[in-house]
Amino acid sequence: MFYFFWRSITGSASSAGGVWALILGSIAALVYFFLGDLIDADGFGISRLISGCVDIIVLPALTPFFVYLLLLLFRAVTGTADFTGFALLWLIPGAVVRALGWSSLRDPVLLVLVPVLWTAIAVGLSFLIRLIQSGRVLVIIPASLGILIIPTAAACSYWAFYAHNNTYGFIFLSAASAAALVSVIISFFRAEK
Repeated sequence: MFYFFWRSITGSASSAGGVWALILGSIAALVYFFLGDLIDADGFGISRLISGCVDIIVLPALTPFFVYLLLLLFRAVTGTADFTGFALLWLIPGAVVRALGWSSLRDPVLLVLVPVLWTAIAVGLSFLIRLIQSGRVLVIIPASLGILIIPTAAACSYWAFYAHNNTYGFIFLSAASAAALVSVIISFFRAEK
């Protein structure tokens, strides 16, 4: 649903590489379905945090950025680069497959928080990439640091909520979603003009 909301406020009809995003995202979802989790996480310790990075939050949300960059480098995608649209479309098949698998657990951390964090990473990192592409020296360093902070905060938010430490969970969730929120607000006001 967020993809359609994003399209409505940005005003673009289609994403460059949208078909690639759905096809490759579906393949990635099938690979995850057959392979399962790469890290066996037990309890609430560091293995759960690493599992959040590799299996649940960070790697699944960052993969479309790497793939899209490769598609752009090899000129398999034409048109204006749209990291946000590509990443959001890529994540749809994976979200469906994982929601079916996680629905039996009835865990709101997996069913609600994980898609929110994926969206925050997809929209937030895309916004920071656009800031870096603008070439302004004063925003390149903070935007580059933000690219490192957002996935880290997202994984920490997942871990904190999983460990029932809601205060830290909300703090890390706020840090992970701040750039995405700013991007949505800016896009909304641009659409109003």
